[in-house]
Amino acid sequence: MEILQTRPGATADELAAALGVTERAARRYVGILREAGIPVESTRGPYGGYRLGRGTRLPPVVFTEPEALALVMAALDDTDELVGNALGKVIRALPEKVGLQAATLRRHASAAPDPNSVRPDPAITSALVTASAARHSVRVAYRSESGREAEREVDPWAVVVRQGRWYLLCRSHRADAIRTYRVDRIGAVHQTTRAFEPPDGLDPVAALEENLGAGWEYPTRVVFDAPLSEVAPWVRPPMGRLEASGDGCVLVGSTGTPDMYAQKWLARMPFGFRVEGGPELRAAVAELASRFTAAVES
Repeated sequence: MEILQTRPGATADELAAALGVTERAARRYVGILREAGIPVESTRGPYGGYRLGRGTRLPPVVFTEPEALALVMAALDDTDELVGNALGKVIRALPEKVGLQAATLRRHASAAPDPNSVRPDPAITSALVTASAARHSVRVAYRSESGREAEREVDPWAVVVRQGRWYLLCRSHRADAIRTYRVDRIGAVHQTTRAFEPPDGLDPVAALEENLGAGWEYPTRVVFDAPLSEVAPWVRPPMGRLEASGDGCVLVGSTGTPDMYAQKWLARMPFGFRVEGGPELRAAVAELASRFTAAVES
């Protein structure tokens, strides 16, 4: 029934392949459904096949055992109360054999949640996704990493989940540029009547990766004394854009937290480099160097 619902017009041969049985067995299953009062219609000819009759009512949700276990595994590392409550309802609604396996897995398996993951407000996320699907601009109340709050009007191209964090990929009307906003820092969403069209062939994930290091409060510019091919594997997209420069390369971007940029990213780079800008990042690197120097002084 699930196959016929999702693939109306499936042939007996296609049903047999999907179920892992012979074509004769698939036809027999169709007969069993009809005997049970399920209206399965059939059409002959090269474009014929089986389909469910109009008005056929299927169970609301049907999970196989692997699907149910995969669902529990995906939600194990999520400590959100809403997710836990929803998962409990799903498990209770499963057939006894499948539900028992899922409940056992949930009870006896545990996971260490990702400390960097942040779950945004479901209502805010839903409003952004709705506006993106309707292709309407929105006004959002956004709080930057430094705590500064401002209202911004943007075209919400897509909502992207990356490494446990939710981002809004959008075009800022004020800056007329691509921006990436953390959804958990958006306090309110108001959909406008202004329509927009996303770029042709937009790949939201690739665009997010490319623009994570742009549009932040403090500019950064770091010059490396090593070729681009050697430095590139050590550079994460939020650090900025890496470009060849003479015998070395230069990393140009921006950040909202110069201290984190210096301590978490630059300190681990195994290459010589110079911080040419901005002044906030230079000060953060100088402070870090001073601390490290003091740590080894006699």
